[in-house]
Amino acid sequence: MTAPRPVGDRFRRFRERLVAEGSDRPQVSDEQPGAPTGAELTTAAELTTGAEPATGAERRGRSRRRGGRRGGGEEVRVPEATFTSYYGRPILKGPVWKWDIAAYLFTGGLAAGSSLLAAGGQLTGRPALRRAGRVTALAAVSASAVFLVKDLGRPARFHHMLRVAKPTSPMSMGTWILTAYGPAAGVAAIAEAAGVLPRRGLLGLAGRTLPPVGHAAGLFAAVSAPALATYTGVLLADTAVPSWHEAYPELPVIFAGSALASGAGVGLLAAPPAQAGPARRMAVAGAALELYGAHRVETRLGLLSEPYRLGRPGRLLRAGRLLTAVGVAGALLGRRSRVAGAVSGAALLAASVLTRFGIFYGGVASARDPRYTVVPQRERVDARRSGMDLPSDRAVPPAV
Repeated sequence: MTAPRPVGDRFRRFRERLVAEGSDRPQVSDEQPGAPTGAELTTAAELTTGAEPATGAERRGRSRRRGGRRGGGEEVRVPEATFTSYYGRPILKGPVWKWDIAAYLFTGGLAAGSSLLAAGGQLTGRPALRRAGRVTALAAVSASAVFLVKDLGRPARFHHMLRVAKPTSPMSMGTWILTAYGPAAGVAAIAEAAGVLPRRGLLGLAGRTLPPVGHAAGLFAAVSAPALATYTGVLLADTAVPSWHEAYPELPVIFAGSALASGAGVGLLAAPPAQAGPARRMAVAGAALELYGAHRVETRLGLLSEPYRLGRPGRLLRAGRLLTAVGVAGALLGRRSRVAGAVSGAALLAASVLTRFGIFYGGVASARDPRYTVVPQRERVDARRSGMDLPSDRAVPPAV
């Protein structure tokens, strides 16, 4: 029995016969250079098995049954992308901060607003406003220190942050701002006790020295208060949390307005209506800044505005806006009523708390959902591609 010829020899002889009959050279596949086409492979298989060569119609039918890999057959649709991550985990590592940092945001703003209120009462001769502002500022900055140390874990870590001063680091600058503001607010508050000290002896000397020292310290605290009120907004915007980072122009404005409104609330609560004029003006200015900034973050950021409108953050911010409006209306309409002033002051303080917590939890929500990370990045890449006028496969993604 004669052994069958190898497949390679039979395939080579078939190609030579095609050339001898005047046929064109077989086409080469686009996918693998130098590989035989589908028709050649089919014919080679038929020659190997001894079957009759298939006609052109039969080969076309086989191509259609194979699903049209080269353009024929049913259209393959790619499913819409879903914004998920591996194992359902967020793309970004969310903030490790808890509610105590949100409370720290509020107490820092309250201390700054109270110092501004005290300075206004000091410069205009309103002792009730001055006293209330100074005492509240000291209590608020003390609470801020407690919340900050609780988050740091050990008090020594706050001291370690004073080893360097980095103007480009909001955390470093905030540490130095607190270090400068705290003693000034404390001296100004202690000076309010000068009236109860004896008039003779060493305590009498201290009683005569404290008022001018307290005035200077109160003015210094008021000068540093704007930095204390706004640096926390810069600190949040300096993170990678999408809804905080994208709202970097608005967060300092919101926090400044919230600080003014909370300071005005202290004045309306503690001072009689005859001395509450500066507090009412602060309430109007603070409400204007706070409402403007909150409106901007809920409308300007596109998709990243959603965390500030939905869920718990949305409810907190809406309630904060309502209480702010109630507080301002009560401060303006109830100028001669102590009860109306107290209700307005409480509303402004509550509004400040809700606003700070709403901003805080809105950023936390944006870090948990992959959509708020993926979609803005794709939009920035597409905008850069269109700006560079390059094909999509040649466009360079923006540097991280």
